[in-house]
Amino acid sequence: MSERDQLLHVQIRTALEARIRTGQWGPGTRIPTEVELCEEFGVSRITVQRALRDLADAGLIVRFRKRGSFVAQAVGQHNLLRFTGLLIQGPETHGDHEVVSAQVLPARAARLRLPGVPDEEAVVQMERHKLGADGHVMNTELHVLPFRLAPDLLDQPLGPLTTHAYLRDRGIELVRARLYVEPYALSEDEATLFGLPAGTPVFRWTRETWTRRGEIAEMLEEIVPPRTERFYVETDLSGTSDHS
Repeated sequence: MSERDQLLHVQIRTALEARIRTGQWGPGTRIPTEVELCEEFGVSRITVQRALRDLADAGLIVRFRKRGSFVAQAVGQHNLLRFTGLLIQGPETHGDHEVVSAQVLPARAARLRLPGVPDEEAVVQMERHKLGADGHVMNTELHVLPFRLAPDLLDQPLGPLTTHAYLRDRGIELVRARLYVEPYALSEDEATLFGLPAGTPVFRWTRETWTRRGEIAEMLEEIVPPRTERFYVETDLSGTSDHS
C-alpha cells in the first residue's frame, strides 16, 4: 500500500470510528457496503477494506460473509495479542497518533534503556499520544529503537506508522515480543494530560521486541488509563484433543 493509500485508509477509519463512538451508528447498525463507502469517500475498494479490517480488529464492528458489517454490541474491546503480534499489519490498538517528539540521541539519554546497547550508541526515541475519536488522549506511547536498525525512521510519516511493520519492511527479522503489564500511578503531568487526579492507578505496558540474531529491536512503553476500553486474550482450543 502506498503512503497516500495508507493516509486515506487512516482517514476513513477515523471517520467511521467517530460515527460509532458518538452514537451516530448504534450497536447492531448495519454500516454501508464497501461499494457505498468507496463512492462516499472516493477511494478504491482495497482502501475501504483495510479501514474495515482495522475496525473489526479493534472490536468496533463485526463482519459477516454476504451479510455485511455491523456495529459491535460491545464497543471498545481489544485483543492484547495484537500488541505482541509480529506479523500484524496496522496499529496494535485502535486510534490515531499525535506525535509529541522524535529525535536521535545517545542510548544513555533515552527514557527507556535498551538491553545490550552501549551507552554511547545512537538510538531513536519517539513519543506519541493515542487519540480517541473525540480528540482526547487515550494513552501515551514511548518508543526507543537502535538507530542502526531504524536509520530513516524519522523520515517516515510518524502518525500512522506501526513500528513492527516498519522494521519488517526494512528486512529486520523479528522473532519474539514480550509484553509486561504492571500497575502504575499517574504523575501530576500525566494526570493533567488524561484529565484525571494525580495518583490515579493505571496500567503500564512495556513491550520488548527481539530479532532473529538475538538483538533488541525496540522497547515500547504505554501508559493506559482504565477507561471504558476492555482488553482480552483469546485462545482457540478447537484443535486440541482430550487426553484425560
